[in-house]
Amino acid sequence: MDDAAHSTISNGSTLVQKDFNIDDQLKKLEDSISSASMPQDLHDKAIAMLNRLKIIKSDSAFFMEFDSISRYIEWITALPWSKTSQDILDLAHAKQVLEKNHYGLGDVKEKLLEYLSIMILKNQRHMEGADRFARAPIISLVGLVGVGKTTIAFSIAEALGRKIQRIPFGGMGAASQLRGKTRLFPDSEPGLIIKALRRAGTNNPVILLDEIDRVSQDARADIMGVLVELLDPGQNKNYTDHFIDYSFDLSNVLFIATSNNTKDISTAVLDRLEIIQMPSYTDQEKITIAKNFMFPKVLNESGMTSNDLVIEDPVWQEVVRPLGYDSGIRSLERTIQGLVRKVVFYQLSGKIPQGQVFRVTLQNVREYVPQW
Repeated sequence: MDDAAHSTISNGSTLVQKDFNIDDQLKKLEDSISSASMPQDLHDKAIAMLNRLKIIKSDSAFFMEFDSISRYIEWITALPWSKTSQDILDLAHAKQVLEKNHYGLGDVKEKLLEYLSIMILKNQRHMEGADRFARAPIISLVGLVGVGKTTIAFSIAEALGRKIQRIPFGGMGAASQLRGKTRLFPDSEPGLIIKALRRAGTNNPVILLDEIDRVSQDARADIMGVLVELLDPGQNKNYTDHFIDYSFDLSNVLFIATSNNTKDISTAVLDRLEIIQMPSYTDQEKITIAKNFMFPKVLNESGMTSNDLVIEDPVWQEVVRPLGYDSGIRSLERTIQGLVRKVVFYQLSGKIPQGQVFRVTLQNVREYVPQW
């Protein structure tokens, strides 16, 4: 087969000839291997694969082998084997981030700051030459829907100056989604853990394992088995994805898990988690959050200002509990968004005047906030 071989690709019903220079493609793979920072034995494995391609480049099976090997080399050269981001070792900064992003939750913030204190001390001592701690604490945030579990995880990442990647577990139906598929399968690809590391670009990101209690019932046992390996400090130093087929050290990763409850999480997984219970918000906390954080944000997103719309203080009790008690604040934000949308709609429709402050009062609130 000529080096300037032609591969045939299908474009609907039309067959298109596309030039494919084999030597150029092999050179690109060789350059990517040479420039990548990876373990030496994995480097040698990639070179051996590349040499095999060079040997069979005149064979009819070349293109099938090339597709498989080139995808594999692309993945292993893109992973952050030795790239580590610098942590922000500042407890005052961490406290400032938590206070900025979250109102209330005093006990939760204190516990998080305690865990971060250990991480900061560990890193400081490591920089001074002392032995490194085995791992960061693996935090599990447990609480009802809408109480801020996911946003707390993003705040921890911000406090440490780390990248964060979220892996949703809701409805996950197979352990292979986490661990990947072996390259023997035509549709094989790495699992969600390896994909998260590649997107983060560092080997020490925060990885949020979101809603680990909501996996498919049929796959629960297998997925919990993978979680044990992910979260166990004695095992995650040598985590092996089936596609990559080479161990990756996850001991630098800060894992944060969230769940609504713990009854659907295996005992073996729970044993490896530092559980922090997320409390529900009181009405007074919701009013403060709504007035000082949510309402200004929603006004800004809608193109309005405080000169256009005012919600009087006595009205907030109706806003935070329009349809009864709710543990979180997600529905509260939707209520405020709905209120602002209706005011804008009425203004543009001529039902209420524009160009002056409109006030939501106890007398007209039922028109703007849903009620039973």
